[in-house]
Amino acid sequence: MSDTRRRVKVYTLNEDRQWDDRGTGHVSSTFVERLKGISLLVRAESDGSLLLESKISPNTAYQKQQDTLIVWSEAENYDLALSFQEKAGCDEIWEKICQVQGKDPALEITQDPIDESEEERFEEMPETSHLVELPPCELARLEEIADLVTSVLSSPIRREKLALALMSEGYMKKLLQLFQVCEDLDNREGLHHLYEIVRGVLFLNKAALFEVMFSDDCIMDVVGCLEFDPSLVQPKKHREFLTKTAKFKEVIPITDSELRQKIHQTYRVQYIQDIILPTPSVFEENFLSTLTSFIFFNKVEIVSMLQEDEKFLTEVFAQLTDEATEDCKRRELVNFFKEFCAFSQTLQPQNRDAFFKTLANLGILPALEIVMGMDDLQVRAAATDIFSYLVEFSPSMVREFVMQEPQQTDDDVLLINVVIKQMICDSDPELGGAVQLMGLLRTLIDPENMLAPTNKTEKTEFLSFFYKYCMQVLTVPLLASTVDEKNCKDLQEGSTKINPVCPDNFQTAQLLALILELLTFCVEHHTYHIKTYIMNKDLLRRVLVLMNSKHTFLALCALRFMRRIIGQKDEYYNRYIVKGNLFEPVINTLLDNGTRYNLLNSAIIELFEFIKVEDIKSLIAHIIDNYYKALESIEYVQTFKGLKGRYEQEKDRQTLRLNRYRRDARTLDEDEDEEMWFNEDGEAIEKSRPEEEFPESFGKYMEAKKVKESDNKENFPKRTPTGSFKFTFSHSAGAANGTNGANCKPATSPTSAASPNGSPAKSATPPATPVVKTAMVGLVDYPDDEDEEDEDEEQSPRKRPRLGS
Repeated sequence: MSDTRRRVKVYTLNEDRQWDDRGTGHVSSTFVERLKGISLLVRAESDGSLLLESKISPNTAYQKQQDTLIVWSEAENYDLALSFQEKAGCDEIWEKICQVQGKDPALEITQDPIDESEEERFEEMPETSHLVELPPCELARLEEIADLVTSVLSSPIRREKLALALMSEGYMKKLLQLFQVCEDLDNREGLHHLYEIVRGVLFLNKAALFEVMFSDDCIMDVVGCLEFDPSLVQPKKHREFLTKTAKFKEVIPITDSELRQKIHQTYRVQYIQDIILPTPSVFEENFLSTLTSFIFFNKVEIVSMLQEDEKFLTEVFAQLTDEATEDCKRRELVNFFKEFCAFSQTLQPQNRDAFFKTLANLGILPALEIVMGMDDLQVRAAATDIFSYLVEFSPSMVREFVMQEPQQTDDDVLLINVVIKQMICDSDPELGGAVQLMGLLRTLIDPENMLAPTNKTEKTEFLSFFYKYCMQVLTVPLLASTVDEKNCKDLQEGSTKINPVCPDNFQTAQLLALILELLTFCVEHHTYHIKTYIMNKDLLRRVLVLMNSKHTFLALCALRFMRRIIGQKDEYYNRYIVKGNLFEPVINTLLDNGTRYNLLNSAIIELFEFIKVEDIKSLIAHIIDNYYKALESIEYVQTFKGLKGRYEQEKDRQTLRLNRYRRDARTLDEDEDEEMWFNEDGEAIEKSRPEEEFPESFGKYMEAKKVKESDNKENFPKRTPTGSFKFTFSHSAGAANGTNGANCKPATSPTSAASPNGSPAKSATPPATPVVKTAMVGLVDYPDDEDEEDEDEEQSPRKRPRLGS
C-alpha cells in the first residue's frame, strides 16, 4: 500500500517554461547528514537510483495543488514538482514539509512567494484591508484591470484577495456589461483586454465567481469575451455555434425548469473547458480544478434528478422498445441513454450502484437486446457503448440476465449471441466495434470476475451455458473459413497452390484473429470446457490451416493458439496433437519461411524451445521420430539438436531399464526354489514379479517399446494435392505376427501389456485372483525383433527437407 501511496513523478521546469519528466519513483522524507536537515528523497522504481535529493528549507515556498501535486522553487530558474499517484501520499509528504516549516497543513502554500516590490506595495496598504483595490470599471481602465488580473496569478494569496474584490459590489457583472459596449463600438483593443481579464478570472479558480459567470444572464457574454483572443486574426464564432448549431433535443419533454437550466449550463461550461480554453499543461490544470469540479457536480445533480423521476425513465424505456417508434426517435432515445450512462461515471460508487440497479429494474438489458440487433448503425454503436458501461459495472448482472434467456427465447436472439453477431458483422474496415465487443465478451467469460462468494456456482453455470449456446456462434467464421480435405481437393482442381481456406480479404483475416485471441484466452482460463470443445470439433487442426495465410499476423494468431495449448502441459492435448500429426503445418511454415529472421520464425522456434526446456517427452519423441530429418539442417539455433539430445537421453534411460529387467528375469529363472516365502501366520504367499515390484518403470518400458515398434512401421508422410498431409502405415514382419503398428497409447497398468507368450505362475492365492507371469519371453526376444525392424527401416523412404513435398 505504501508503495503506491508514495509513487511519484519528478518534474523540472525547463528554460522554455515547459515541465520535463525526470522519472518515476518513490518519495520519502529522511534526515540527510550531508545536507544537515530533513530532505525529500526520490528513488527510481526501475533501478533504485536517486532521482531527487532536496532539503526542506524553512524559507522555501511549497505549494500543494490539485490534491496530488507539490511544487516549489529551489533557485531563481529551477522549479521542481512532485506528482503523486495517490492523494494520501501527497498529504503525508505535505504534512512533513509543514512540520519542518512550522506551518498549518490546512494551507495550500507554506510561504507567500512575492517579490520585494510587491512586499513594499502591500506594506503601504492599511493592515485592515483584505482586498485588492480594483480600478473603476470603465472602458478607459480595461488595460489596467487586465494587467492587475494577470499579475496576481503567480501568487496564491493575491489571487484569493482579487477573487474577493471581484465578487464585491457586482464588479464581475459590470465588466461583462462593458463587453457589450465594446462589441457595439467594435473596440478591438478593449475586446482583447476583456479576453485577458475573463481568462485570468477563470484561472482564479473560485466557485463563487463561476456561479456568477455561468448564470443564464452572463454565460454567453463570457463566451463572447473568449472569442476575441488577441493571437487570432479573426474572432471565433462560439456563440453562434451554441445558439444556432447546437440544438437541445428533448427525447421526452422535461418539465422541471431547474433540470433544463442545469443541463444547458453544464453543456456550455463543458464547451468552454473543452473547446474554447487552450489545453492546460499538467501544472496549469490546478488553475481550472474548480471548473472541473463545477462540471462534475452539475452532472451528479442531473443524474440524480433524472433518476428520481421514475415517470420520465419509464416513458423513455417504453418508447425505446416500442416497435412503432420511428427510427430517428429511437436513435435519439439511445443517444440519450448513452450520455446518461456517461454522466453516471461521476457518481460515487454507492450512488452508481443505485443508478445501474434502477436501470436494470426498468429493463435496460432486454431493451439493449432489441436495439443492438437493429440495422441502424448509429443505434447499434450507441447501444454497444451502453452495454460496455453495464458490463464494466457488473458482469455478474449481465451474466445472470443471459442465463435466464434460454427458457423464454431462441438461441439466435440471446443477448450474448446478438453481441457475437455484431462483432462478426462489423462493417468498419478497421473493426473498431468488433474489437470493443471482443473485449466485452472476454470480460463476461473471465473466471476472475466470477469469484463472488455470494454466488459460488456462477462460474460453472455460466461457462456451461456459454459453451452450450454461444461457442458455436463465435466459431462460425473460423469453421466456415477452414474446409476439410475433400472440399480442398474439389476447390483446387489440380492447382499447385490455391488457398480457399484463408481468404485474402484483410478484414476477414482481422476478424479471424480476434476470434482466435478469444479462443486462446479460453484455453488459458476454461480448462475443461474448451478442452472438450477442441477435441470434439478437431479445432486445432482447423486453426492450423490458417498457418498458410498470406497475412502473417493471422498465422501468428494460429501459432499462439497452439502454443497456449502446449503451454498447458496436458497429456490429453499432447496425445491429440500427436495422433493428428498437428506439428506438420507448423514445421512446413518454418521451412517455407527459410532463413528469414522475423517474428514468425522466432515464434515457431520458441514453441519448440518450450517443449525442449519443459521436457515434454511425448511431444519430443513424436517430433524427433517423425520430423527430425526435415529439421536437422536448421543449425542457426540449437533447439532441434537439443530436442534430439533429450530424445537420446530418454532412449538411454529406457535401455538401462531394459537391461535391468533382463537381469531380473534370469535371476527368477535360476531361483525357482525361492518362489515361495512365508508370512507371520505361516501361509505361503507368491513372490512378486518384477513388473509388480516396479509398476511405474515397467509401464514406461512397455510404452516405449510400443512407441518404437509403431514408429518403425510408419511410412513417411505424403503430401496431398491440397497441401495437407496423410500418414500411411505399412506392416512389417512383426505386424504379420500380430503386432499392432498403430500409434502408441500409454499403458494404463503394468499388466495391460502382457505378452501372449506368457504363462500362469504358481500361486498359493485363490484361483479367483491369479497372478500371471507375463512378458518375460517378449523381453528376451526383443533384440531380435529390433534387428528385424531396423532392416525394414533402412529400406523405407527418407523424409525430404520440405515435409510431404
